[in-house]
Amino acid sequence: MGILKQNPDSTGKELTNQFNNEIGEFWRASHSQIYPELKKMLTDQWIEGKQKENNEKEIHYSLTSKGSTILERWIDQPLTELPVNHDLFSLKLFFINDQKDPRIKQLIKNERELIENQLSHLYSRRKLLFNNPHNIQENYGHYLILMRAISRNEGQLEWLNSL
Repeated sequence: MGILKQNPDSTGKELTNQFNNEIGEFWRASHSQIYPELKKMLTDQWIEGKQKENNEKEIHYSLTSKGSTILERWIDQPLTELPVNHDLFSLKLFFINDQKDPRIKQLIKNERELIENQLSHLYSRRKLLFNNPHNIQENYGHYLILMRAISRNEGQLEWLNSL
């Protein structure tokens, strides 16, 4: 619903792209999850869907006033616990006991490459989306999350490089 608040009249494909680009930095949703959720939100009247004359197969979704109220209430709810983190690198590393195990070096190398690629992507998104103060002001929450992701990845890379 938050995506639809920021981008009214979005298609399912456009919503999926948001998860692949912007929101995917901190939240994952697959194509197979998005469409059932859209159907449920339509049934609950949190969103509405309209077909355009030029393409009757494509539905454009928008947030309803009911959906907007639900979204605002959800944002207002205080967080009471940290999210569950599924970090396979850390889990694998945790179960290696021998300091001289050669798999450690390979795990670190692979993790470094993944983080460097992720940082490159994050830097390019920052350059594209937040190249001036007006864009930052207009999408400040998004900017903060992007900067958090950059900071977290830079910190992880610094730690990996110190090993």
